[in-house]
Amino acid sequence: MTFNSLSLPEPIRKGIGAAGFTKCTPIQAAALPLALSGKDVAGQAQTGSGKTAAFLIPLLARLLGSGHPTLPGAPRALILGPTRELAVQILWDAELLGQFTGLTMLAVYGGVDYQKQREALQRKVDVLVGTPGRLIDYFKQGVYELSQVEVLVVDEADRMFDMGFIKDLRFLLRRLPPYQKRQSFLFSATLSLKELELGYEFMNDPVKIAIAPEHVTVDKVEHLLFHVEKKEKLRLLLGLLRRERWERVLIFSNTKIGAERLNEKLVRHGYQAELISGDIDQRKRLRVIAQFKEGKLPILVATDVASRGLHVEAVSIVFNYDLPQDPEDYVHRIGRTARAGAAGKAISLADEEYVLSLEAIENYIGFKIPVEWPDESLLTQEVGAEAARVRRMGGHPKPPPPPPPSGQSSRPSPQPGGERPRPRRRRHGPPAGPKGQHPG
Repeated sequence: MTFNSLSLPEPIRKGIGAAGFTKCTPIQAAALPLALSGKDVAGQAQTGSGKTAAFLIPLLARLLGSGHPTLPGAPRALILGPTRELAVQILWDAELLGQFTGLTMLAVYGGVDYQKQREALQRKVDVLVGTPGRLIDYFKQGVYELSQVEVLVVDEADRMFDMGFIKDLRFLLRRLPPYQKRQSFLFSATLSLKELELGYEFMNDPVKIAIAPEHVTVDKVEHLLFHVEKKEKLRLLLGLLRRERWERVLIFSNTKIGAERLNEKLVRHGYQAELISGDIDQRKRLRVIAQFKEGKLPILVATDVASRGLHVEAVSIVFNYDLPQDPEDYVHRIGRTARAGAAGKAISLADEEYVLSLEAIENYIGFKIPVEWPDESLLTQEVGAEAARVRRMGGHPKPPPPPPPSGQSSRPSPQPGGERPRPRRRRHGPPAGPKGQHPG
């Protein structure tokens, strides 16, 4: 099934095109016709199966079709997730798919500016994404209300139960309009009795959909692993960028700080690279992704948030600069290459800090990742040769500093109000003998 075969509002169709979607995944093909017809859906689908778009597209369509005004502090759609990372990922996908709808979106979660989120929540918000704890905190203060919610989404319900959020979840759901007056979606990796009980208690006769994963990883991805010391990782990455044939490269780091430092180092070595992470401004993030999709940006450095929200064809190589600690993150990351039937490559660098997660990753994907040991040719790096290589690859390396004008010394000039640096004194006399003694 293709997205063009679905009856969708034009703003959503444009958002789907901007996201690079063409064919529906199995969970999307099964859920979208039902959801767009107004039915509640309880879906079982693994992470990475495309379930986010399966509930975002009908959610956006319903909000556009209802025509109800948005009131301050009264969101029209509520999406609940167990973690901050998932909330950011969902917001990112919602902004991407809904960028032409004019709908306002906000994510609320712990660990960031409390007052700033509070003030944003008091304004007009169409789609509210959040974790239960922070949402309940603001709700009890009267910052916002739930009486205008037209669409409810509970994502990764199994993790909600595992993390002890079931009481918080019920607190929020009991304050929504009756299930007959809203549309509800529940998605989970498993649909056990506890998830189904939650669905039947707060949903309107939901249709159950179960999609079993056919393959954990894409068949056309070539996997490769290097064991390397942490201090040698940058040299190895630069050597691999010289050795491999590529047009577009996506590099993943486990932390925001690590991604920022890596991006700075790549730029210093002459590569044209940009960074995206969860707290990057929406406009900048969309601009950087557009440049990457159009081929104007050859290298994109990202955190794991991007592995779920980035849909770009023709990514030649995905580098795991840091080996992910969650096996599912490995699948998400490498899923950014070998898209639309093309072949791709996933290269992982396992250092002493993150190598312990390798066994869990290999158990999850069902095979051992082939290992190559780096030789000196990969670890040898010359900045001048690297800059020339980048020029050939389409990057824009920084030019070297200009030489001093002819006839002038390269010795530093004195600072204003200071003195010219004194030359180092030479020691006079015969050279020292054994053990530092002078001869004679």
